[in-house]
Amino acid sequence: MPKFIFSFEGGRLPSSKEEGEASMNAWGEWMKKIEGSLVDGGGPVGKSNTVSSSGVAAGGGSEPLMGYSLVRADNIDKAVELLKGCPHFDFAGTCEVAEILEM
Repeated sequence: MPKFIFSFEGGRLPSSKEEGEASMNAWGEWMKKIEGSLVDGGGPVGKSNTVSSSGVAAGGGSEPLMGYSLVRADNIDKAVELLKGCPHFDFAGTCEVAEILEM
């Protein structure tokens, strides 16, 4: 079965300790819901730099990477279905979904 990466981008961080705790609980519940497909729950990431042949730009661009997860699904449509209820969307974030190709 193919693997897919969820690249969580943009959005905002929780604005209070209570909102952060509620968010972490929501992430735990969502991961339990998809645990049969979850390969690597991944995690949040820190600030990034964008590296290209012309140099390095700090800040990660307009929609910085916020975190990732790896899942298994029959196809990209099934992978997208797994994102239903994902808490990242509650913070105005988006998610790129891509198949990890075998080499």
